[in-house]
Amino acid sequence: MGRSFRYVIIGGGVAAGYAALEFTKKGVSHGELCIISDEPVAPYERPALSKGFLLPEAPARLPGFHTCVGANEERLTPNWYKEHGIELILGTRVESIDVRRKTLLTTTGETISYKFLIIATGSRAVKLEEIGIKGSDAENVCYLHDLADATNLVNIMQKCSGGNAIVVGGGYIGMECAASLVANKINVSIVFPGPHCMERLFTPKIASYYEDFYKSKGVNFVKGTSLSSFEFNSEGMVTGANLRDGRQLPADMIVVGIGARPNTDLFTGQLTFENRGIKVNNHLQSSNPSVYAVGDVASFPVEFSGDTRRVEHVDAARRTARHAVSAIMDPNNTLEFDYLPFFYSRVFSLSWRFYGDNVGEVVHFGDFSGSKFGAYWKNNGSLVGCFLEGGSDDDYVKIAKAVRDKAMVVDLGELLRVDQKPPLSPPIRGGGLKKPVYLWCATSAILVAVFAYWYGSMWV
Repeated sequence: MGRSFRYVIIGGGVAAGYAALEFTKKGVSHGELCIISDEPVAPYERPALSKGFLLPEAPARLPGFHTCVGANEERLTPNWYKEHGIELILGTRVESIDVRRKTLLTTTGETISYKFLIIATGSRAVKLEEIGIKGSDAENVCYLHDLADATNLVNIMQKCSGGNAIVVGGGYIGMECAASLVANKINVSIVFPGPHCMERLFTPKIASYYEDFYKSKGVNFVKGTSLSSFEFNSEGMVTGANLRDGRQLPADMIVVGIGARPNTDLFTGQLTFENRGIKVNNHLQSSNPSVYAVGDVASFPVEFSGDTRRVEHVDAARRTARHAVSAIMDPNNTLEFDYLPFFYSRVFSLSWRFYGDNVGEVVHFGDFSGSKFGAYWKNNGSLVGCFLEGGSDDDYVKIAKAVRDKAMVVDLGELLRVDQKPPLSPPIRGGGLKKPVYLWCATSAILVAVFAYWYGSMWV
């Protein structure tokens, strides 16, 4: 027994929802599109899980963060899919796929054929066992990747108020979960082997600011070491952690954030891979012309940097999903995918954004004793990256444009001038001369907007 659809999306996260929205904008007919997800609910905005979902008061819950609220679009509730004639096959995993025959088999035994397939399977959390540590099956060891993980984490937090939590990892998940644990009145220690938090993105100076802020909230940083094993009680609950430097930490709960792996196993040996992802062209099309990959699983060309990369971030998921659908539905009017790397986070009362690449010479600016500061990266005479904490929407638009245009930096000293702003000139492409730009540093010349971004009040 089987069914046939013109378009099939595999996955239930951000990319699947944004792809569905783009299909409707491009005029997909009722009955042509099917979404298959092992999640029991319609696609939703996963970033909410590490922010609003973990709040102790007025927490975010479905349907409040079904896609696509991050783009200020209508919320794509289950009823939205029904109204648009989109088939949702939920709580169902794809067991196998034959991309040559354009068919897939679900765990329910149903065979589904397609003309075009979009892979939006996202990634999974790396488990402790993958780095040689046992304990993931303990009730109070938590991960955070999907709705089930987040629900479990909330339940454990509610039992541990006033207790001790160990966060394993100093990246996105570690830092955002630590802030949520503090909000839930739990004592937090963050353990990671690097010299400072967010090591891949933050400079030591930037990291120091955030670590000091976290310390002011009672967070304990344990750096330069890593987890070696757990201590358990007679009921199998973790009661403490042993570190490789010999220290021991008490624990009522553990939150693990040590990385993610793309869910691509179904396509091993069938598609071309690069950077542990499915290699696609600048239309998100894989080595099989009927198969497109988006979000965490896609390894796509980045014109800005001249390389191919896989980006695990909600912004990339949204943009690649929309572009792939456009390439499928309207190929003659779809330009090549042109992505500017972008990352952001909101924790406590803080909110930062980063555009471009953090390569080359770095220059810090702003008031690191206040609430508005950042850094620029200069490489081969051009601006290639910018980090800004505490900016306004207008600030971020301007720095994103300056980075995308790779504005020429003629004097690093001018970066610290407080009376200059980046020009709103059009980008210069095709090897033409770049305009020099004197980037502003937001200090006394620009009033600092008072941010009301309580980290959990935003969905994404």
